[in-house]
Amino acid sequence: MRNNDATKMNSETNGNKRRCWDTFYSIDFEKIVDHPNILIAARFWEENKYRAAKNCYKFMRAIDDLIDNYKTEHQTIAPDDKPLFEAEVHTWINRILHSGENANPMCNDVIETIRTFQIPSWPFEDFARSMIYDIYHDGFPTFPAFLDYAVGASVAPASIFVHLCGLRYQEGAYLLPAFSVKEAAAPCAIFSYLVHIIRDFMKDHRNHLNYFPDDLLMKYNLDREKLRCMAQGGEITRDFRECIRELYIEADKYRLKTKEVIREIGPLLEPCSRLSLEIIFGLYTLVFDRIDWEEGGFTTEELNPTAAEVKEHVRQIILHFEENHPL
Repeated sequence: MRNNDATKMNSETNGNKRRCWDTFYSIDFEKIVDHPNILIAARFWEENKYRAAKNCYKFMRAIDDLIDNYKTEHQTIAPDDKPLFEAEVHTWINRILHSGENANPMCNDVIETIRTFQIPSWPFEDFARSMIYDIYHDGFPTFPAFLDYAVGASVAPASIFVHLCGLRYQEGAYLLPAFSVKEAAAPCAIFSYLVHIIRDFMKDHRNHLNYFPDDLLMKYNLDREKLRCMAQGGEITRDFRECIRELYIEADKYRLKTKEVIREIGPLLEPCSRLSLEIIFGLYTLVFDRIDWEEGGFTTEELNPTAAEVKEHVRQIILHFEENHPL
């Protein structure tokens, strides 16, 4: 009996390894443009969970793009238009929170995904609050205000990813994660958000979007006009480098917390889910390691790895994972 069990386990392990590498070689890294880290990491799940992640992020991206694209084109939202945008956010979330016989057909995939995978409503509610904040505010007065905003803008979507990671399939049904999803998702979400802000500095400010807290700008004798000038090719000042240095240090704190979280919840995850966490964290770390606050130019080309670099990094993560954890 023991020999049969060992043979079965070896067969399952070999099968998981083959599926993992088959998945890796099936990914066209050149074509992944939007949310590349999420799409790459989730691809290592079974197909139905991967589709679930895509459905949720597509739904969240729709309302986020509505607001960001308008600000990019018009720089700001006129006071009379702000209630109209807020109404759009309420309509957006009510399509899934109050779905029933009159559910919007466009949201059927999301509604079914939420039901099947028992995704709670709070990530969508938190995300909606951050969208409403975007409508009525232009930036953040303080760093704590930014962190509060990040609970909706970053932790909420990351929590859906972590929720799907934590699900375990037994006897024809999904069991809920055996840990606090929000607490587990928060460090990596904030780490990645801070990395995004630094990475996308030039793109954001060219599009009239600012995520640098006002108190941090004042501390380093900066303002939005100075940021806009640098984003458009002006000289990178020493004050700006010191500002980036502080954000970099904050990001590193959350990076270390993320490593602790992965160690804690790793044993509670199925192998493919733990691998996906390692991949998404590793890809944000890949960008983090490219940040050179002392001498860098902070250009998109400098801070964004190429598709070939991303592919090689994922390959190395899989190899390292195989050495330390059975698939």
